[in-house]
Amino acid sequence: MALLTATLGLTLSAALLADDIHHTREVIADDLEHPWSLAFLPDGRKLVTERVGRLRVIDDGRLLDEPVAGLPDVYVRNQGGLFEVAPHPDWEVTGWIYLTFAHGTDRANTLRVIRGRLEDHRLEDVEIIFTAEPERDTPVHFGGRLLFLPDDTLLITLGDGFDYRERAQKLDSHIGTIARVMRDGEVPADNPFVNAPDALPEIFSYGHRNVQGVVRDPDTGLLWALDHGPRGGDELNILSPGSNHGWPVATHGVDYSGARITPHQTLPDMEDPIHVWTPAIAPAGMAQYRGDAFPELQGDLLIAGLVARSVIRVRLDGTAVAGTSRLFEDLDRRMRDVRVGPDGALYLLTDHADGELIRITPAAD
Repeated sequence: MALLTATLGLTLSAALLADDIHHTREVIADDLEHPWSLAFLPDGRKLVTERVGRLRVIDDGRLLDEPVAGLPDVYVRNQGGLFEVAPHPDWEVTGWIYLTFAHGTDRANTLRVIRGRLEDHRLEDVEIIFTAEPERDTPVHFGGRLLFLPDDTLLITLGDGFDYRERAQKLDSHIGTIARVMRDGEVPADNPFVNAPDALPEIFSYGHRNVQGVVRDPDTGLLWALDHGPRGGDELNILSPGSNHGWPVATHGVDYSGARITPHQTLPDMEDPIHVWTPAIAPAGMAQYRGDAFPELQGDLLIAGLVARSVIRVRLDGTAVAGTSRLFEDLDRRMRDVRVGPDGALYLLTDHADGELIRITPAAD
């Protein structure tokens, strides 16, 4: 049973919920190479990134053979590659599509965000929106998720580079932070550290390890973020401007060797996680269900689990977790992303060399 960890270090049992989602499945594509992110265009097309550096298009239910041309060079090694794809909220007006990817070389790499316009199956008018500082020499923990906010800003999740985790407590780099920029890459005037000496002005929150999911609840405005922990200690957090989430000086996880990272699970002036998973589920993408197809999921968080090889359903009670369960375990596939489509269906991306895009719809009565 998952461990529910509330603020002030209180530990409670979370109810384990039954999988009561009656559904049917359709495999839309089954030859995607380590797909990472899925997005829906208003014209009905779907966009899928493959970590190996390809942006693919699904049109009228068919995966087009050729990837989109015009993408910049992507650093592909270990966890590095092409990550998120996200259309501008006003895509029908602007035409912008945003992408995150690992940029650089073995000795000097980082996360970069670009935007471009998809024209004739090619990315045109490419602009660099953001490049994380500094570069590092590790091919892991890039972050890479994007979230558009209603105030015309954009959140960018950034990892700690594994070997640079102590810098997640510092404000002079983007390592282990979440950045907030305007949709053209400019720094918002109301960012929490914009006037702080020796702080990078893009930083919105810090003390993160490798945030792999971030969503905004449209009803409450809460920002939910998933931090991929080490050996255990995967976290569900609520973000706020300037919040410090503790990594690596406060964590429920231990190192992969079994060594203790820190004696502290909680510290003053640091935000405790709302929920902790030990053993690890290895969280990847996250969505919040808002739709009509599955009314029983309304408001629930849905988390793609890599090690869990399932989708973790999280029922919320305000800012607390009321219970968790695992969906689609019988697929026995590493889950990289979960999305809610415009039709209310669920869409799953499996993280394999022969990865799939699977559509989940309600079963007929």
